[in-house]
This record gives sequence, C-alpha cells and structure tokens, in this order.
Amino acid sequence: MTSSLRLVWVYPDLLSTYGDRGNLLVLERRARLRDIGVESVFVNSDQPVPRDGDIYLLGGGEDLPQVLAARRLRADGGLAAAADRGAVVFAVCAGYQLLGHEFGGADGEPTAGLGILDIRSGRGDRRAVGEIVADVDPGLGVPVLTGFENHQGVTRRGPDAAPLAQVSVGTGNGDGTEGAYAGRVLGTYSHGPALVRNPGLADLLLGWVVGPMRPLPAERDELALTLRRERLAAVTR
Repeated sequence: MTSSLRLVWVYPDLLSTYGDRGNLLVLERRARLRDIGVESVFVNSDQPVPRDGDIYLLGGGEDLPQVLAARRLRADGGLAAAADRGAVVFAVCAGYQLLGHEFGGADGEPTAGLGILDIRSGRGDRRAVGEIVADVDPGLGVPVLTGFENHQGVTRRGPDAAPLAQVSVGTGNGDGTEGAYAGRVLGTYSHGPALVRNPGLADLLLGWVVGPMRPLPAERDELALTLRRERLAAVTR
C-alpha cells in the first residue's frame, strides 16, 4: 500500500462553487484516518498544473470561468499528461463537462474541452436544480449516489466512457444516467459536496491510488453515514 499521496486541487480560483473544496477535505481526512500521509496542493489558474499528483480534483464554476479554465488547461497540458499516466481525476459539474471533447460555452456555443473523458456536453432547455439519487455502476462497488445538482447541461457519452450511475431521482446527464467514468477518470454533476455525502466514492478514489484499504471503524464514519441517511430519507419523503 502507498504510504502517502498527493492531492491536487485544480483552479480553485475558477472552479470552486457549492462547497466543492469539501471533496478535498474528505479525501484528506479519510486517508489520514488510515495513517496515509497526504500532501494537498492548490493550483490557481496562473500556475502550472503539476504532473506528479495522485488525485486531481476539479469543482463547479460559472460559464465564463469554465471557458477560461478549459482554455488554460489545454494550453498547460499538465492535467491531460497526468491522466495519461494513470493519475486519478475527479471532476464535478463544470469540471466534469470540461474533461470532455466539448461543452456549451457562455452563450451555449460549442467550446473545446480537454478530451480526457469521452463525453460531449451542451446546453439543455431546462435547469436541473435539486436532489439527485442514482444507483452506481455495480462494478465500482459503491452504494447509491446522493447529491445536489444545479446545472443546465446535457451530456452524452461516447463508446469509451461508461455511466457512473442510473438516475432514480433528478436529472444527471439528461438521459437517465448520471456522470461518467473511464479508467481512473470520473465525473459527476453531483455537489453536496459529492464525497462528503458519498464516503464510499471517496474510498474508491483513494483505493485506486493506495490499493485495498481497511474499512473505517463505525464510530469514525458515523457523521458521514448520518448525513447520507438524512439526505436519502428527505428525498424519499
């Protein structure tokens, strides 16, 4: 098992809405609870993206910052290089869209993405706002996804990307699926933040880097599990 890992928070100055930094904090905590050392690196949009990270995180953002982030990440090349060598990439909402081949820009016009994930996103007719619940691909071994979505995106997958989950409540990609993944690159529309609500998903990302991990004692996981129960119960009601 890897004794330490490097987390890279990509462009928090452009892509950090709806508390998505919580995803970084959860990974830090769940790693340290297992005595795994963590180094967290914050990379703003005027800085080069390091190519030696273990897990790269991108959050949500408004239309213009999303376009600017995509342009600078394409020019920089560091995130694409890291993904090519097998680093884990976890992206939410605007970050998820810009991993694809294209997305809807500030006026809905097609804007080039990074081409890291085989998806294409555009602007839908309606804005999806509210709770989302989705059954995660059984092959990932993660419990049902719970989160909050706020986007107007419609995302279509190509043959090289699998759906992260099948939606039971909410909109997700707009075709009955939510998110997408390929190899160690995974994207979702779910805020909440996603990894706070879904500790199993956080552990999946960590496990892709450090290998098999022991489960946390119940008392260490109680707050996260209580939050999950409360949010899922609220949607059911």
